[in-house]
Amino acid sequence: MIDKTYPSAAAAVADIPDGASLAVGGFGLSGNPIALIEALLTQGTTDLSVVSNNCGVDDWGLGVLLQARRIRKMTSSYVGENKEFERQFLSGELELELTPQGTLAEKLRAGGSGIAAFFTQTGVGTQVADGGLPRRYHPDGSIAVASPPKDVRVFDVHGSAREFVLEEAIVTDFSLVHALRGDTAGNLVFSKAARNFNPLAAMAGRICIAQVEELVEPGELDPDQIHLPGIFVHRVVEVGTRIEKRIEKRTVAASDGEGGR
Repeated sequence: MIDKTYPSAAAAVADIPDGASLAVGGFGLSGNPIALIEALLTQGTTDLSVVSNNCGVDDWGLGVLLQARRIRKMTSSYVGENKEFERQFLSGELELELTPQGTLAEKLRAGGSGIAAFFTQTGVGTQVADGGLPRRYHPDGSIAVASPPKDVRVFDVHGSAREFVLEEAIVTDFSLVHALRGDTAGNLVFSKAARNFNPLAAMAGRICIAQVEELVEPGELDPDQIHLPGIFVHRVVEVGTRIEKRIEKRTVAASDGEGGR
């Protein structure tokens, strides 16, 4: 059995070069591979093209790389929690490929499954299919780069002709993910919302690097509970169960004296 463990996050990301493409797991701040992100920040890697559902917040998750001007392009579905992201995009410093969330998930899954492209109804009749979505602005606010039109075809679905848009799969140089548990062979188990996008991002990377809270030996994980098999994972780093986890927006119930207001 191949032992895929690395002694530290820094060692695991050491060969990620400037200009690399990354698929990064996480849903909001849930499941962000923050130890790997911070190791990449410390290393100084720059000019990155990152695929992730969102870009964290200003001071956490991928937001720390964005603040340091390390990201050249983001491919995301939701960018509404990061003011620095908005500033860099509107000023022409950052390229953005805005992608519907379900489409982004499937593009990552397809890339990891050896599927070159697929047709979907999502985006038909919009700029997602027709082209023209701003990807990069000039500093004066005019559009420097716009999305190209995509191939649209008609398929018969249950006796009805419907239009579908062609979406290409995503494969990246590396992927960075966070898991609750993993074994030394790379089999991973995710927890709740952290399971969103982490397995898909892991599949899409030619080299997948996983940080895990708990590292065990092969055979200690229930095979029926494994969410991602080790065939997709190349490096594993144990970060411990006490690693900091943040919440974007904390929602609490009203106190007893405020009920019904």
